[in-house]
Amino acid sequence: MASTKEKVEPQIEPDVERADATVEITREPTNDVPFSIYTHKQKIAIVLTASTAGFISPMTGAIYLPALNSVAADLHVSNTLINLTLTTYLIFQGLAPTFVGAFSDSAGRRPAYLICIVLWVAANIGIALQDNYTALLVLRCLQSSGSSGLIAIANAIVADIVPSAERGTYIAYASVGSILGPSLGPFIGGILSQYAGWRWIFWFLTIFGCVLFTPIFLFFPETCRKIVGNGSIPPPPLNHTLMTWLHEKKLKKEGRQDLFEERDRLAATRHITFPNPMLTLRIIFSKTACIALFAAGVLFSCYYAITSSIPTEFRAGYHLDDFQISLLYLPFGVGSLISAFTTGRFMDWNFRRHAKREGIEVIKNKQTDLSNFPIEKVRLEVYIPAVSIGAIGMLCYGWVVAERVSIAAPCVFLFLAGYSLTAGFNCMNILLVDLYPGKPATATAANNLVRCWMGAGAAAAVIPLINAIKFGPTVTLAAGIWISFTPILLILVKKGPRWRREAAAKEMEKVAADEVKDTEKAKRKEMKQAARDAKGKEEMLQSPVDEKDDEKEDEKEIAGIPKA
Repeated sequence: MASTKEKVEPQIEPDVERADATVEITREPTNDVPFSIYTHKQKIAIVLTASTAGFISPMTGAIYLPALNSVAADLHVSNTLINLTLTTYLIFQGLAPTFVGAFSDSAGRRPAYLICIVLWVAANIGIALQDNYTALLVLRCLQSSGSSGLIAIANAIVADIVPSAERGTYIAYASVGSILGPSLGPFIGGILSQYAGWRWIFWFLTIFGCVLFTPIFLFFPETCRKIVGNGSIPPPPLNHTLMTWLHEKKLKKEGRQDLFEERDRLAATRHITFPNPMLTLRIIFSKTACIALFAAGVLFSCYYAITSSIPTEFRAGYHLDDFQISLLYLPFGVGSLISAFTTGRFMDWNFRRHAKREGIEVIKNKQTDLSNFPIEKVRLEVYIPAVSIGAIGMLCYGWVVAERVSIAAPCVFLFLAGYSLTAGFNCMNILLVDLYPGKPATATAANNLVRCWMGAGAAAAVIPLINAIKFGPTVTLAAGIWISFTPILLILVKKGPRWRREAAAKEMEKVAADEVKDTEKAKRKEMKQAARDAKGKEEMLQSPVDEKDDEKEDEKEIAGIPKA
């Protein structure tokens, strides 16, 4: 078995990754610096805070579900039209992170967080006050735009502070918010809709956003590696918190001028521009990513087909009210929560197992070189069994609901579906971050765009499809599509490593060519500056100053005689 030397993560990583390449070029470090300066407990605190912010988007989408019937009655529109507010929400939930992800990869995580939360709170206030279906539709789009970028940032933060070998466990913490959102959201929404009116759903979200904004503004650190490296470099003023301001004063007292010089160097090479969604689209259409992304999209479509149909089916078939309907989301959420932690640990174990087989040493808080490592196989060995079991659970769920079996039976299969779907989502999230370590937020945004737009199509189609062919056949069709796409992932297992090596070779050529261009550009700039300096000296020689006359004038001034 060949021994492979592990790549030690340098403190600062030059970003030379193209959007369509699955490689990150790093220079050899001069010292053995850790991947992140944060301790295990600090990492958990940071990731859980990001997870709490990530709770916003799925909760905002799901908290509305038990109130669909009430909103339709209050605004005098059909359930089909109200379902369009779910579809438009998902469209913008997919679109907005393509901008937010690119922005956070260049400007930092903190500015992106604060802008998103402010926009989301403003939209919630508008929805709570509006009285018109069109206004509801537009404001739901704005609400989705503000909240949806927060999920992409949460996964990016894990990539910022956690090396690949440990990401399974930390992704579990990061996914807690996105897991609890779809289950607690309907529960909270059902209580508020039933006992206070559906408008109080959005007043609750407004209060929650204001409470969350304060600690993030004051304490949440900047983690983007292009800005702070492994966390040791002081961030620029735009990314400051109260704690980093105090830490910066301490560094100045200790004379750590080298860190401030490194900050200035990074700032000089970093340009904050208007986010380019084309970076996300290039990832979507790259060979390696597109297969994984569309598999995740199929998975999410099935998930949304289940959750968006619950209010209609259980109101008609089981005669439940808004609060009772909200309770049905809890088994799904419990299954998802258990899955996040068990699957995460299993993924880390599988990573170590394959690393040992390949002769690669895995060191805690150090990044493992993935260039010749079968990372696709490592992640998909967990994904494929999980989603296969989930498809069976989904099929059973569809038919027990169609046959109006005791309500305990749908709850059992909702638990199983939640467990399997979350395992699949987390495997794909980690795989994409592994493939695009230099742009984790943009890669997550690509994942979000594909799955949300496919989910939007499922949400728009599910009610008409149920009306046409009934609930059981609809769920059977969804489960069939789900399971039929899974074998395609074997292509990624077989060809993924070769595609990454090819991309790495092309990227190295591009980097070398860019270095030559930069060197030539710098030389031309120096030559132009030298020519300007020579021209200036020549002009000075052509109009010399009469030094003797100047001396005489100075002598007169000293003697008190005014100058001529």
